[in-house]
Formats: sequence, structure tokens, C-alpha cells
Amino acid sequence: MWIRHRSFRWLNDLSPVQIIVMFYASAVLLACILLGLPVSHQDGVEVSLVDLIFTSVSAVSVTGLTVLPTSETFSVTGVFLLALVLQFGGIGIMAIGTFIWIILGKKIGLRERRLIMTDQNQTTFQGMVRLMKQILFMIFSIELIGFLVLGTYFMQFFDTWQEAYYQGFFASISATTNAGFDITGQSLIPFQHDYFVQFIHIVLIVLGAIGFPVLIEVREYLFSTSEQRKFMRFSMFTKLTTSTYLILLLVGTVFIALLEFNHFFENKSWHEILFYSLFQSVTTRSAGLSTMDVSQFTEQTQLLMSALMFIGASPSSVGGGIRTTSFALVVIFLLTYARGQQRIRIFRREVHDGDLIKAVVVSIMAVITFFTAVVILSITEPFGLNEIIFEVASAFGTTGLSLGITPELSLIGKFLLMALMFIGRIGILSFLFTFKKDKKSGNYHYPTERIIIG
Repeated sequence: MWIRHRSFRWLNDLSPVQIIVMFYASAVLLACILLGLPVSHQDGVEVSLVDLIFTSVSAVSVTGLTVLPTSETFSVTGVFLLALVLQFGGIGIMAIGTFIWIILGKKIGLRERRLIMTDQNQTTFQGMVRLMKQILFMIFSIELIGFLVLGTYFMQFFDTWQEAYYQGFFASISATTNAGFDITGQSLIPFQHDYFVQFIHIVLIVLGAIGFPVLIEVREYLFSTSEQRKFMRFSMFTKLTTSTYLILLLVGTVFIALLEFNHFFENKSWHEILFYSLFQSVTTRSAGLSTMDVSQFTEQTQLLMSALMFIGASPSSVGGGIRTTSFALVVIFLLTYARGQQRIRIFRREVHDGDLIKAVVVSIMAVITFFTAVVILSITEPFGLNEIIFEVASAFGTTGLSLGITPELSLIGKFLLMALMFIGRIGILSFLFTFKKDKKSGNYHYPTERIIIG
């Protein structure tokens, strides 16, 4: 199955991480070609190369930051092509590749399984193909249900059923993949008082960002018999991911409501405050859709949302950021160490040292990357520090929320955000391992020596 042609044999020397990064870069190139076709644009619309590349990176990384108004730029054909790109970016290159391989009846060998494992942040080869089938089935099922529900509901707002289901189709894909793109021209602001539309979007966003392994375990539990459930146990990953996700969602909702109680929410009813706060908290997980103009929030709320976007969604999901598990492990490690303990214990299990090291490395590198990007943009862009922090957090977390400065960024600013979106999608670890060279470590150790810390 793997490449044997002489011209491409050099690909066999690349590590799985390097190949995955190359695949995503190729996906950006393909997106540029598809979205750059004349048939993809509305009549009279011209798109510059930089803006086309920016939109393609944003689509592949399912971010949603745009320098072009989607509803005024792309034709119906362009919108369907954009939805296709969002699927590639959201579900993952290897998941779509596995789907194509299965359709073509190709054998999925060890090399392909390693690529799938890398793309989905898994730690074992076992059940990779089965995992991909389950992910594809669940995501397509979720999107189909979302499409039918939203499309049917939208019939009361649009003149024809075709337009209603067209809107429902794109809205379902954009929400499930946490892409943040919209074809209304105003995100979900037209539905700021329609709690049914908001609820459906919240469900789709959560299902896309909670993590594929979590969805698979929950599905197996729900469809098992009462006798089987007695022997079923949720993994520590599912417990940690779900609890962290829900805690962040609730904390975000409460603090947004408190911070804006005497500001944006001053004359709002209790149910308006609840849904505004809840939706903005959910969308910071990586979705990028919004029921209001977030620039109307206070700087304190915007900084809180920046922090939530920096953390991002769960591993093996459609979202970016440092991921919920990295944040949870670092916080638990700090609390554990402060109590004078060395081993991290969660849900009557001990966390593997390698996983803790990864979480710390991801967090430190993310902070360094974030700080560097903020400094550079503060030099090259004529915007306030709060606006820059919000934009950088949105790009790194592949969220797509913006205070309205994205189209006004300089060339340097646009390329920097492209890099952040790309890194946010593939992950900090994958980005670091791209530069890794396979070197055999010597079978020896140097003498150890203590260093004064603190």
C-alpha cells in the first residue's frame, strides 16, 4: 500500500508526524485550488492570493477566522466546496483517507495505521481501522440529524425549502466541526432570541469538541444491555475529559454572566443572560459562532474568553488549543505538588509519567508561542493589546471569534495567524516532532547533580 515509486520513495524516510503535517499542508493547497476556482465565487468577486490562502488555512484548521465575508464571496458551489474542506479539517485527514481506502477496497497496512494513530493522538495500533469507522459513522450521523432538524426548522424563515435545507446543511457541518464559518453574514446573531436554534448548535458544538473516544464510549454504553453495563467502565480519559469540559463550560458561563451583569446584561431578562452566557462559553471551546458581537463585552470578559479559547477543546476532537486534558493535568499536578506529593492520582488511577511530561511540554510551548505571537503583532499591528490577545487566542484555539480586526491585519499579521491556526490544528506536539530526527540514544548515563530551584 505504501509508496514504492522511485520519485516518491523519499516519503518513506519521513516520520508519521512529518507525513501528517505534509498531508495537512497539502490539504491547504487543495483547498486553495478548490476555493480559488471561478465557479466558487459570486459574480464580480475577486479574491487576492493572500486572502485565499488565509481562508484555506482557516477552513482546513476549522478555525473560522475570515478576511472575506463568506456569504458575499462564495457561490453555492463555493459553499459546498468549503463544507467539503471543513469535513477534511474537522474529522481529520487520516479518517477521510481511511474512508476512501475502505471504499476502494485497499489494504490498510502497518504504516497507514501508524499515521491514523498519530493523526488521532492515540497510543496504540490496536483497533485503528475500527476507530476510524466509528468516528466517521458518528460524525456523519450527527451532521445528518443536525441538517434535518435545522433545515426543517429553517423552513419558517426562508421562502423555499431548498434555501432552508441549504442553510441547515452548512450550519450543521460548521457547528459539528466547530468551524465557525457561516453563510448568514451575521453568524447566529439573527437567532439571538431563538433558543431552539441555539440549543441545537450547542449540542452539535459539544459533540464535536468533547472528543471522539468519549463519544464512542458513551455510544457503547447506551447501546449495551443492562447486563453488559455491569462490567463496563469508562476510561480515565473519558472521565477526565468530560469533567474538565463541563467544569470549564460552567465556569465560563457563570463568570461571563457575573462580569457582564452590570454591563451588556444590564437590561436583559434572566433567560437572555443564561443563553447569552452559555452560548459564548460553549463557543470558546473551539466553535467560533456567536449570538452577539463580542466586541460589546468588557475587556475583562474578553480576556476570560481568550483564556478559554487558549485551553480549547478535548484531544482527538475537531478543536484546537492546548486541549482540556493538558490543562487539567497541569492544574492537578500543581495542586498535588503543593501538597507535597509526587504521583498524580485521578479516579483511583495513576497518571503515566510520559503523559504528564507531554502535558507540561504542551502548556509551556503554547505559552511561549502565544507570548511571542502577541509581541510580534503588538509591533506590526495598530491595535490594542486586548484585541491582539483575543485574536491570537482565537487563532491558536482554532476558534474563529474576533473583535473585528482580522480583515485589517497586515501581511505579517495574516501569515502569523495562519501559522497559529495550522499549529493549533495539528497540535503543539506534532509541530515539535516535525523537526525531530531519529537518533539512537547511547546506552549510558551521565552522573546526576542537583540544581537549586525556586
